[in-house]
Amino acid sequence: MDRNVVKAVKQLGFTWETQDPFLFCVYHADDYPEGNSDYGPDASLEGRNIGNDFVVKDGWRMYHGAKVPGFPVHPHRGFETVTIVRKGIVDHSDSLGGAGRYGHGDVQWMTAGKGIQHAEMFPLLNREKKNPLQLFQIWLNLPRADKFVEPHYVMLWGEQIPRVIASDQSGHRTSIEIVAGFLGGVKAPDPAPRSWAANGSNEVAILVVEMDPYAKWNIPMATEGVNRSLYFFERDSVQLNGDSYNGHCALELEAHMDCQIENGQVTSRFLILQGVPISEPVVSYGPFVMNTREEIQQTYADYQETQFGGWSWSRQDQVHGLEQDRFARYSDGREEEPPSEM
Repeated sequence: MDRNVVKAVKQLGFTWETQDPFLFCVYHADDYPEGNSDYGPDASLEGRNIGNDFVVKDGWRMYHGAKVPGFPVHPHRGFETVTIVRKGIVDHSDSLGGAGRYGHGDVQWMTAGKGIQHAEMFPLLNREKKNPLQLFQIWLNLPRADKFVEPHYVMLWGEQIPRVIASDQSGHRTSIEIVAGFLGGVKAPDPAPRSWAANGSNEVAILVVEMDPYAKWNIPMATEGVNRSLYFFERDSVQLNGDSYNGHCALELEAHMDCQIENGQVTSRFLILQGVPISEPVVSYGPFVMNTREEIQQTYADYQETQFGGWSWSRQDQVHGLEQDRFARYSDGREEEPPSEM
């Protein structure tokens, strides 16, 4: 085992630093209380910076929401969002007529492309018990040639996302959820069609890994030059090729080198992001990611003129009702529900 497999070790803050082709990742973990009739927390909001509440108080945050936690309408251009909801519910609404409710293992893959507005709200639907939320939102860049593609989103239902179980020689298990890419011949569902991840030669992978106590697992090697990061977000310690690392850190890895993870005495969970770098200039300002400052300025002018399709929903923090099940409605009018069984 090569002990030089780890290139860098970084601590995890609210936003997680990523490597090209990714822009950053945010991990939301909020232990929301019971909901009220407005789909918000049945608790006092006193002492919170409403509209910009990012400080954990009583185990949860309102983010930019005033009544419902989440992110009311805001624009994007020039990249993609991949939202993996492990617990809780997200309500999506956008300026092109798209909408959806997803959670409990579902993934939304949205290409902002030339411009879209959307809202991402976390309605607290359960009024009898707590409403825990756990999700990753990953920003994946688009190359210059695709910055102005038509906006698009696709729902990857939890029932469709493959999981591979690997057992070591002692029978300890590692479960790998394949959100993007391949693992051992098993392929993830197709991402949005103009995504950097849609071309297999870009070796984009998004994996959510859970290891039993004392389990061992070898991360499959990728091509030299592929960027790979491992985010150790839950539990205490592991060893990589014999070197120990404590939880809540990010490890930048040499993707072409053999790397064995040996878990400690409790269940551990990781997120792995990898891909061939786009290797183009990145100029970002708020919700816009382009290649030059002039393109950012033009983006602001375009947004002022077109509002990226406007906003026809009745609320800035649109939610989809107490009785609504998981669904997706696309801008072309198509609707779908999660598969009843796989």
